[in-house]
Amino acid sequence: MTQQPKWDSKSVGSRMGHHFFYGMIRLGGRRLARPLAYFFLYFVVFYYIAFFSSVKKKCTPYLSRRFPEASRFKQFIHRYKLVLSLGKTLVDRAIFGILGPKTFLASFENQEEFNAIKSLEGGFIILMSHVGCWQVAMSALAHLNRPVNLLMLQSEGDIDKHYYEHGNQDNKFKIINPAQFLGGAIEMLEVLKKDEILCIMGDRIFGNTTLSLGMNFLEGNALFPISAYKLAATSQKPIVILHSYKSGPNTYKISLPDIIQMPPKLKKAKETLMPFANIFVQSLETYIQDHPYQFFNFYDMWEPEGDKTKDDETKGARADGDE
Repeated sequence: MTQQPKWDSKSVGSRMGHHFFYGMIRLGGRRLARPLAYFFLYFVVFYYIAFFSSVKKKCTPYLSRRFPEASRFKQFIHRYKLVLSLGKTLVDRAIFGILGPKTFLASFENQEEFNAIKSLEGGFIILMSHVGCWQVAMSALAHLNRPVNLLMLQSEGDIDKHYYEHGNQDNKFKIINPAQFLGGAIEMLEVLKKDEILCIMGDRIFGNTTLSLGMNFLEGNALFPISAYKLAATSQKPIVILHSYKSGPNTYKISLPDIIQMPPKLKKAKETLMPFANIFVQSLETYIQDHPYQFFNFYDMWEPEGDKTKDDETKGARADGDE
């Protein structure tokens, strides 16, 4: 069953506010862009945290589970740190687009991890999350010299620009829209057949609960998409799990928790995908323990759906088994 997602890609803030920071970046240049934009960011974030209840509502589901014993004051501090971290990520993304990729250094935690990816033959899936700044981090994969395709949903009227939308950088990714027919599955299988790279976010569903599994995440049942595992099983291509995090003022690090090899002739019932999805979910939990303020899922992943969702999932399991 297809439903509207509980989240959208629209950023908090006005168009004027975003363009104010873009102007600070252009004014500051490579030397002063970051400190100048960050300086104003501290005050802007406090304003939104203090006076916009909608920001609290978006932050609470995650922070209440990550810091369950925090007092009201500490919850405010955690909320400020989380939104400030998001703000810095958006500023970094804009700097990357306006001033160029040389303003940041993105690298793997160790060279062996990059070599493991480089040694993969044929196409493969990169499974990422809304953590760190994936657009900066993905620049570390430029040395692979392989076409990169990205499954990405962008809400109409979103005022926050991706790095390539600033006009100074080429878009190195081919965008696949999950809102199209069959969620773009045909197009995704095609790029894998051509031995290209396919990037998918593994921590948000696009409204189709039949293509998701309830997984234990931060002591609760949260819905995670399973499209990546179904595609990998069908195409017999590996899944590379990547997480990025801001490690310094102008540096990002990339970790490779695991490479998943899907077994052949896997049963079509979606429950057979749970062990593989659990590898990703556990890696995300580990990441959150180390980097609690760099996880940017601002909606309730754990919101109960009631009997309706259970019925949808049961129907979906039957449908998967009948394919």
